[in-house]
Amino acid sequence: MALSTATDRDDYGGFTRFELELEFVQCLANPAYLNYLATQKLFDKPEFVAYLGYLQYFTQPKYSKYLHHPGPTLRNLEMLQVEKFRQEILTPNLMNFMTMEGLRNAVPEKKD
Repeated sequence: MALSTATDRDDYGGFTRFELELEFVQCLANPAYLNYLATQKLFDKPEFVAYLGYLQYFTQPKYSKYLHHPGPTLRNLEMLQVEKFRQEILTPNLMNFMTMEGLRNAVPEKKD
């Protein structure tokens, strides 16, 4: 990753483009946020879907190392490439299922 100049940061409110994209991609780990994006009809816009495709660069190890929750983040980014998933995330059932699966994976099993 190249060092940014002061003018790069000025263009993006004091942040680099990478920092902004990193923050956005990390939000994709949250099923409720995916549902929100769907309710705003963003998944119906070809330019937004193309942007999600562009963000696939986060699957490369030199970028994924910056993700706090790489598993769910990258899984959801991959799933967002599928039109059927982008349509179905609008339903609360899928959002709730994904949330419960995430919680199940986050909590260690009790050992007797």
